[in-house]
Amino acid sequence: GAHGTGASVPPVDMQVVRMKLATPAFGTLELSATSHPDLFEMAKVGLGALGVVTEVTLQCVDAHDLLEHTYTTTRAQLQKDHIRILKEHRHARFMWIPYTDTVVVVTNDYLPSSMLELGDEARRAQLPPPKYTPAEATAPMRDLLKEMYQIQHLKRIAPTAATALEESVDSMGFGALRDELLAIDPLNVDHIKRVNQAEADFWTRSESYDIGKNTNKLQFDCGGQQWVSEVAFPVGSLESPSHADFRYMQELLQMIEVKQIPAPAPIEQRWSSSSSSRMSPAATGGGGYTTMDDVHSWVGIIMYLPTDDATQRTDITEAFFNYKKECAGSLWGRYGAQEHWAKIEVPSKSKDCEALDSIQRRLKSRFPVETFNALRRQLDPNNVLANPHIDQLMNTE
Repeated sequence: GAHGTGASVPPVDMQVVRMKLATPAFGTLELSATSHPDLFEMAKVGLGALGVVTEVTLQCVDAHDLLEHTYTTTRAQLQKDHIRILKEHRHARFMWIPYTDTVVVVTNDYLPSSMLELGDEARRAQLPPPKYTPAEATAPMRDLLKEMYQIQHLKRIAPTAATALEESVDSMGFGALRDELLAIDPLNVDHIKRVNQAEADFWTRSESYDIGKNTNKLQFDCGGQQWVSEVAFPVGSLESPSHADFRYMQELLQMIEVKQIPAPAPIEQRWSSSSSSRMSPAATGGGGYTTMDDVHSWVGIIMYLPTDDATQRTDITEAFFNYKKECAGSLWGRYGAQEHWAKIEVPSKSKDCEALDSIQRRLKSRFPVETFNALRRQLDPNNVLANPHIDQLMNTE
């Protein structure tokens, strides 16, 4: 049930046009839109509980070049522009930076016809040049890290060590700089505000155009170790948008600021079209409120684990789950948001029965859980495919 990359692009499960499913009770079944179609729509996001997928036929497209534009805008300007962006660009994502007024917008589109017959060098010659060099773009983050390391003070008492440290900082790229900055005091809200502002300055200096293969431009670069929670929720159609995607982000950012959550950047927002797969977070008909014309917004919150210090990692983990709990309590129910299956952390029933019951109720209200469990009993009567995670989520322990 992974998200798509644009409002008109479906989740990846919709690329599945045929599959073979090895089941304990009935052997191998071939599934498609014309062969066991109901089971096919359930098994495309079957969570490994209906059978073992042994073969998949995917609907693919030829590899192609995309024109990427990265730039920053303000919250107020994006409120005016965001529907236009979703309509005009095949692929789009927003990266919101908490405690700042900066939002990063990244769009990708097919190359214009004027570029199609040109070679790579000629294509790139048509792109506007970046205003800043990579070193100039990362300067706000390097300067902040040097300040945190007190390099100027260190130069007075240990110049050799200070020079080595400064050279180390100057050699770091964006990701390494963010990790180093966060590691200094990852749960201090005032510190996070300064780091986020430096990151906002980096992105403002990083406006650029680029050309690359779709396999590179649309892939995920998740960085280092981190906690992530991602949800999907319906936002109307492109022709009749509900604007729930923008309202959700306004409320989320306000909640972070009011509750002083040490939320690092970015909060990433993407979109996909709907899915006919019945267990997809972007499924049609969940709760009776979506159609195949509807768009779903996917929003991911994050906290990084920038060091190996066990105490710090435990503290960050606790802070992240509190952050996630605030989102679930304040936003998910009102927006019909459903968490990405791979991001659901099942609490121990003995330790947090209320949290587990809440997850089970949310799943039952969104998905055909009873039908799914009936199929499990039919295809796998001895429950050999089950695991504690699925049994707890589906309340079949």
